[in-house]
Amino acid sequence: MTNYILYDDAAIRPHLLPFTFTRPVSEIRCGTWTLTEKWAHFLNVKPSFLTEPYLQHKFSLVTANDNVFLNGAVCATQAIVDATHQLVQGEALIFNDIIIAYRSPFEVVSPQNELKLIAFNGPVTCIRQVWDIYGENGAQIKADFAAITQNRTSQPLTDPHTRCYAPENIFIEEGAKIHAAILNAENGPIYIGKNATINEGSIVIGPFSLGEGATVNWGGKMRMNTTVGHHCKVGGEVGNSVLFGYSNKGHDGFLGNSVLGEWCNLGANCNNSNLKNDYTNVKLYSYATHTLEDTGRLFCGLFMGDFTKAGISTMFNTGTVVGVNANIFGSGFQAKHIPSFSWGGLAEGFTEYRIEKALQVAYETVSRRDEPFGETEKEMLKHVFEITRNSSQK
Repeated sequence: MTNYILYDDAAIRPHLLPFTFTRPVSEIRCGTWTLTEKWAHFLNVKPSFLTEPYLQHKFSLVTANDNVFLNGAVCATQAIVDATHQLVQGEALIFNDIIIAYRSPFEVVSPQNELKLIAFNGPVTCIRQVWDIYGENGAQIKADFAAITQNRTSQPLTDPHTRCYAPENIFIEEGAKIHAAILNAENGPIYIGKNATINEGSIVIGPFSLGEGATVNWGGKMRMNTTVGHHCKVGGEVGNSVLFGYSNKGHDGFLGNSVLGEWCNLGANCNNSNLKNDYTNVKLYSYATHTLEDTGRLFCGLFMGDFTKAGISTMFNTGTVVGVNANIFGSGFQAKHIPSFSWGGLAEGFTEYRIEKALQVAYETVSRRDEPFGETEKEMLKHVFEITRNSSQK
């Protein structure tokens, strides 16, 4: 029986930090599903993970004599999976310079040089940079919507005070609640997950995805190409952004062209800029090069790693990257790059977030949602603390 393994492409993973500090590449969310969930759907089996050693304790690896290694940065489709099934031992499926998958009894460091290459004619969506997460999100919402809803019937919308445009493009899962909202799916589908809630006065424009147990607060303005992951709470104005899961932006304020990891919190009236006044391309801090890289995009906002929190009225510059488990507050615009485990703000200055305190707050954050936070999670964060603590930006 074929064994499937999602691996982190070594050339891509550093460009997806800070999100890959705390997860394999394929656990990134783009569209409704994570990249893992896309592969699992089309394969009809959940693969294991080949990732950084310190992450393997949480994301396990299962090996066999017949393995198909899948590039975790690729967004799976039925056509890609069908082509993967045709591979034999010693072959790799390639699209341009991207290895999509290869079949081997063991990990191959350089498939391009060591295996027989089989060309795939495409198309292929690959998440190579952090800005691809929101950049590809609208298209991935549409693709995931088609896969999730195939041969299924939406729950009925029973609220008489909710107005729907293009209701055929709206899918509601069991237990979802919608009260006195406007849902406009004329330009793309709207997916509302199990036990999710859209509260009174909210406006939702598709493509849009609301995960299981997630909430749009009263008067929320959800622009197109936005994903609100499972058990997130959002309010204010959110556009072309992705929240992975368990993160909160519950109050008024703007979040645009941005990506938040898990367990993040933005206080009331937090805002980010997503467009420069001179209309030039946004430059973004890269963990791969430790320099500001040209994104090639006019619109680019905030990228925030897991467990990071921002105090009320925090202002983030166009193209800001914040690491894991930082605590940010204070007046004025924040720095373009805020390293992991930073405490403070640009005006007041930063100090190192004490690891014992950081772990305690992380434990409290997770436990209040009745989710596990044990030694595995603690050791993972301790490792991130150690490998990032010498950042020159602190």
